[in-house]
Amino acid sequence: MQRGALLTTAFPDSKFTIEQMVAEGDTVVVRWTVRGTHKGDLMGNAPTGKPISLSGVSVCRLADGKLVEGWGNWDALGMFQQLGIVPELAKARAAR
Repeated sequence: MQRGALLTTAFPDSKFTIEQMVAEGDTVVVRWTVRGTHKGDLMGNAPTGKPISLSGVSVCRLADGKLVEGWGNWDALGMFQQLGIVPELAKARAAR
């Protein structure tokens, strides 16, 4: 939950879009996209005012109607590149 609070503070206007959801047995897999504007502190990085768009996948296991385990994979490097927080990589990306 700390990660969720961290991101909603940094991107208070964030909007998630579920691109695909698949369920089998007690497992649900969600492919999602999030878009938002960097308006708050992000791990010591001051707001840049820049927009982000990134994708990720979440895998959840349910038991008795409750979430009991979860795993996620998302493009954190891409987010930092879009914000210019990783300047060398952002510069190389812009030169493409």
